[in-house]
Amino acid sequence: MRFASTRRGCEPVSLSVALRQGLAGDGGLYVPESWPRLTPRAPAEDLPALAREVLQVFVTGDALEGLLADVAREAFNFPAPLVSLDAAHGLFALELFHGPTAAFKDFGARFLAAALARLGAGQGAGPRSGESAGQSAGDSAAARPLHILVATSGDTGGAVAAAFHHRPGVRVAVLFPEGLVSPTQQQQLTCWDDNVSSLAVRGRFDDCQRLVKEAFADAHLRARAQLSSANSINLGRLLPQTVYYWAASLALQRSLGRPASFVIPSGNLGNATACVWARRLGAPISSIVLAHNANRTVPDYLQDGVLRPRPSVATLSSAMDVGDPSNLERVTALYPDATALRDAVSAVSVDDAATRARIRADYMRYGRVWCPHSAVAAEAYTRLADTAASGPWVIVATAHPAKFREIVEPLIGRPLDMPANLARLFERRSSYVTIDATLAALEGAL
Repeated sequence: MRFASTRRGCEPVSLSVALRQGLAGDGGLYVPESWPRLTPRAPAEDLPALAREVLQVFVTGDALEGLLADVAREAFNFPAPLVSLDAAHGLFALELFHGPTAAFKDFGARFLAAALARLGAGQGAGPRSGESAGQSAGDSAAARPLHILVATSGDTGGAVAAAFHHRPGVRVAVLFPEGLVSPTQQQQLTCWDDNVSSLAVRGRFDDCQRLVKEAFADAHLRARAQLSSANSINLGRLLPQTVYYWAASLALQRSLGRPASFVIPSGNLGNATACVWARRLGAPISSIVLAHNANRTVPDYLQDGVLRPRPSVATLSSAMDVGDPSNLERVTALYPDATALRDAVSAVSVDDAATRARIRADYMRYGRVWCPHSAVAAEAYTRLADTAASGPWVIVATAHPAKFREIVEPLIGRPLDMPANLARLFERRSSYVTIDATLAALEGAL
């Protein structure tokens, strides 16, 4: 299997090279050259075994082929339980927050870290100018640290920092928008040391994401440092996220005899893209609903066919505050216009007032406590027409509500228990550097 840039301006590469490079040489995002139909037979609850079956096709012939079993065991060593909310209506929650930083991004971040560690992270970041795109990255440079730049609107940075902390041969810089993440999120973004640095950017998430892209495009900086990304622009984040969509949809298909539909909290569209990819590979998935907050770029595009990226708007669901979603480029590689995309997915925009109301209502109705992001998806589900809402439907719960206790606790009227994985992060000392939203400031910090 080879992986091509969405912009088709450079030669396809192997999975190992794509993981090390992060972004394609032409500025595009890597996508599979082909889409085989898969029929995994592993038990849905055995995530490592299912990951090996689903991802095997992508590593065949690659340096990761003989390493996949170990990578899968390390990355998928916590559950993704499917919890029934309303049996009469076939409504479930897919809990993706049982990892080290209590967010779905732990799956992809741990997979990427485990893969790069076994590939020898400091051995090069892929082919340089003038080298063959398929040349082994290990042959292209002397061993030196791989610098991973990660822009985060809340959860990604913590997951990446935890996954790469103390990994030899890797340095991580986490960029987050100053003052625009919750206090709990900021603690998990800034409680690291050793090979992880945290940078508070004077701006919004879009500025953080722009800086990462500018760094990749800057020839001077790339000549000085090997750069890669652990944002969802990196293929190594998305491919493992397809596994839990396979697991949930197979479990429901096998137990209920019907394909599942998913409502997914959506910002930069990495998680949603993984669901779209799982369906393309043959997972028994019916409808896919993208649940956005007040950042309406995707819902508006599906409604009127005009793509209008815009500055992000700050909301309660801060990890979804994205005005120019990177992974829309991957989705439109499969569905090149709004009409085609409209046939594949639908999108809903939910404001903060409705998010608050949904947290209260579902706590009273189900005893369920949502984080603000999962609440956006829960509200989107309630807006489905009765005929469209026939189950099974799965609300994707992307983060533990205790990460947003400052928002959630006043709405439900009681304190939230802090899970042990989050509590451990609060025992660590916080440290970060504040920088301007300029490439010069980022380079100076690096």
